[in-house]
Amino acid sequence: MIGCGAIGSYLAKALDSGVLDGLELRIVYDRDVEKAWKLVNSLKHKPRVALNISEILKSDVEIVVEAASQDAVRDYGLSIIEAGKSLMIMSVGALVDLELYEKLKEAASRRKVEILIPSGAIAGLDTVKAAGMAEIHSVTLNSRKPPKVFVDNPYVKSKGLDLNELTEPIVLYEGPALEACKLFPSSINVAATLSLASIGPEKVKVKITADPRVSGNVHEVVVEGEFGKLCCVTENKPTPENPKTSFLASLSALATLKKTVERVRIGT
Repeated sequence: MIGCGAIGSYLAKALDSGVLDGLELRIVYDRDVEKAWKLVNSLKHKPRVALNISEILKSDVEIVVEAASQDAVRDYGLSIIEAGKSLMIMSVGALVDLELYEKLKEAASRRKVEILIPSGAIAGLDTVKAAGMAEIHSVTLNSRKPPKVFVDNPYVKSKGLDLNELTEPIVLYEGPALEACKLFPSSINVAATLSLASIGPEKVKVKITADPRVSGNVHEVVVEGEFGKLCCVTENKPTPENPKTSFLASLSALATLKKTVERVRIGT
């Protein structure tokens, strides 16, 4: 596993508890080695702490979980797949770079491994995938988040916006998912996931709002196509470890891992 933050730590502790029969955590890596050791020391079954990515590439693990950053996907994704390992990607925003996405898919096909992309913190993705078997006319994502999620964002800072004293909602971005994922690399991965499952990051429309009235991340998805119309809203609760991360994202990652050892798969 790459990344020992909120999602990585949740997955590590879940696997350590034995909740997923047939899966065990063998090795963890984080650029902050102290963070990796802190996580490992909290576990009953101690995975190895890798000092560099090469240790993971040379290991006998079958699935590598990326729970670090878009940079981690860009820097290590292809090498992991070329090493014959399936890759679960949490920082899906990196894949709006369609050239990178195609390289990863081609390598996975050639090496006969899988790229796993969890639904994350949104609902309705099964419907979107099914709708994609016919024509989808439009996809929009309206994301509202507490202002504290964005206070360290470089794009927000460049606009000179002070979100600490915000009393009313303010729209931070409105446009294609492609640009949203670049400007908000750690907080709008759901836009990338929705794009890859539907009509692509240049066509999916995204609206991002800092809203002091919400306590968690709220995602509203609207899809129209030959199938009809989908409207769904997910009101997320944050993870206790990191208020910027929705708990559902961690649960979605765990459910995706569970599917890898199941013989019955429910849902599209």
